[in-house]
Amino acid sequence: MKFLAAFTLVPILCFAFQDLGSKYGGMDWLTKGYAAWPMMITPVLMLLLFIKNRELIRDPRKGANFSQVIKIVSCLFLIPNVFAAIGYSWLAVISVLSSLTILVADRQLKKQARA
Repeated sequence: MKFLAAFTLVPILCFAFQDLGSKYGGMDWLTKGYAAWPMMITPVLMLLLFIKNRELIRDPRKGANFSQVIKIVSCLFLIPNVFAAIGYSWLAVISVLSSLTILVADRQLKKQARA
């Protein structure tokens, strides 16, 4: 859960720092890419975390919170990455596919555990 929290907070803090630094601090080197790249990398890292901890999802007694949190976070990162794929870089498609994989695989792992 610590890694998931870090993966969630880092892009948000990058967006906040980029917005405040470029607007009020006069830091012109803080471009949109400074905030967009962590947003696009996070779903890929979450997918790796999901694959590593898939046993938690199969056992609902131990991993119910992990399963719910990773689904919510992947949904939250899905929407900005769709816009990033359209407006910033086509590499964000990888992030969109990673988020969708988390959402679909979570259901499949739970179905396999019940059977």
